[in-house]
Amino acid sequence: MSIAESNSSKTVLYPKKTIERAKVALVCSPFQRHLFETMCYQSVSTSAIADTGGTQKGYTKRPLSELAVENALMWLIQVGVLRREVDGQGITDSFRLTPLGRQLIEQIQEPWNPTYRDRLFNMLNRRLRLPF
Repeated sequence: MSIAESNSSKTVLYPKKTIERAKVALVCSPFQRHLFETMCYQSVSTSAIADTGGTQKGYTKRPLSELAVENALMWLIQVGVLRREVDGQGITDSFRLTPLGRQLIEQIQEPWNPTYRDRLFNMLNRRLRLPF
């Protein structure tokens, strides 16, 4: 991984395979783009995403249990899109975007409609934890 200077901010350059895996995981997730746009500016807790609250806020496509939300968020942490928020007491139940996640949100403008290939690729990566 390398860092490139751009104007006054630093941009991290990721390997192409890392970006592709993270992009597929993002579009295959059960979450709407609005959740990730919100995570650009503030942390969002698991309880705000779970059940009917998530659908009312436009975070999820359908109501999800807290366990399902946690599992999907943990996968997005593993591929580098999200990170857990930390406070003075330790790790919280809130999440934010990583620099990679921010780059992907800026790049992906088309509707989030994963193909069957994307879903298969994501499922295999998630279940088998294939190294890249």
